[in-house]
Amino acid sequence: MILNTNNLTFDLSQPLDISIPLSNTDQNPIAWYIDKPVIEPVRFGSETSEWVGKVSEGSSTNFNNIFFNPHGHGTHTECLGHITKEFYSINQCLKQFFFVAKVISVTPEKIGEDLVIGKDCFSSLGITEAIVIRTLPNSEDKKSKNYSHTNPPYLTEEAILFIVEKGVKHLLIDQPSVDREEDEGRLVAHKAFWNVKDVNNLNPDARMDCTITEMVYVDDSIKDGTYLLNLQIASFENDASPSKPVLYPLIAEE
Repeated sequence: MILNTNNLTFDLSQPLDISIPLSNTDQNPIAWYIDKPVIEPVRFGSETSEWVGKVSEGSSTNFNNIFFNPHGHGTHTECLGHITKEFYSINQCLKQFFFVAKVISVTPEKIGEDLVIGKDCFSSLGITEAIVIRTLPNSEDKKSKNYSHTNPPYLTEEAILFIVEKGVKHLLIDQPSVDREEDEGRLVAHKAFWNVKDVNNLNPDARMDCTITEMVYVDDSIKDGTYLLNLQIASFENDASPSKPVLYPLIAEE
């Protein structure tokens, strides 16, 4: 199936899923000092007469409870409600789901003990509504890493402001945060991206319809360039939702 938008043609028959599956195994990625997700069958009754929601234990259905944190357990998309006193929901802020996106690979710069993604990493970025950032080196352990206490790469405020100037409304990155892991709560990259000047009293020009998606994984087989992005979320009334961003390749003109 072929889709033409903005004078660009994309191949919908070749979806490229850049989300990380959520599981209750040690292979699930973790950030922010929490344990792995819990997925377990519902249990009713007593020890002598217990109903277990698992076909292999005699039930007619598999009937699991799932306990997870969207920010710490894998690919997720968040809105400005992540950092504001007033409640804002990703389900209300994100109303469109298809965007032309640029995939760009960047090599963070070593500054002291930090790996920093600066403005210069995006010098070739043109105008685009979404950007997918793949950090180098791009090892597969991103799909199962425990990021807690590792000080992962992050973006500078200057880099964020430059991206915003290029029209980016949806930022995706393969790290657990656009900000430093421990920054004393400043969250300068988040605030710059959403143009939030005061978390206690939201300014009217804050970027309500913009999103940040963290902990994606962009396989090396996906080349830098232009794609169609389908940003899929679950309908959670929460500041963030687990998400499934999917890229579709651009068909080159003959």
